[in-house]
Amino acid sequence: MKKAIWISFVLFIGNANLPAQEEQIKTANKKASPISHIQEPSLSESPNRFRDNLYFGGFINLSFGDYSVIGIEPMVGYYVTPKLSSGVKVRYDYIRDDRYGDSRTSSNYGGSLFGRYRINQIFYAQLEPAMYNYELFYRGGGSEREWIPYIFAGGGVRQPLYEKSWIYAEVMFDLLQDSKSPYDDWTPFFSIGAGTGF
Repeated sequence: MKKAIWISFVLFIGNANLPAQEEQIKTANKKASPISHIQEPSLSESPNRFRDNLYFGGFINLSFGDYSVIGIEPMVGYYVTPKLSSGVKVRYDYIRDDRYGDSRTSSNYGGSLFGRYRINQIFYAQLEPAMYNYELFYRGGGSEREWIPYIFAGGGVRQPLYEKSWIYAEVMFDLLQDSKSPYDDWTPFFSIGAGTGF
């Protein structure tokens, strides 16, 4: 996994309370300007408040070459305030590694908790403690499974496309730098994708 850059595509992202809407801003003389923005969310006060403030999403993880990965990472989040949300992710990856002469296959799995703060209509910051279980192979043969901790920190940008849909890009860095991590120190983790609300 050294120097691997993950490119992820969103399977689905839903949010009943945060529609991305195109709005025309009227000037004093009633002419429309081309400026548009994402409407600020408002927390639901309905009897189904908990359900209404949930959002769903996930990623497909794809990387091909001598080190190939096919994975899935579904998530669920909850808006605590209009700008602050928190949630959980689970992850599974199928791995094929052809870098060392013989082909090795294995799987990784784990999960994370995340907190996300919307700085403004476009930018957000995120903190994400995670724990993943890897099959670690040793030179000369043999392997063992081990849980490796991470604390990802970073942020991203969101851009509305149409009503209730958007694209985004984010970059995260691991703050823990555990000695058994399969990644080089301070390897960036990139994600790009698109989302839609329900």
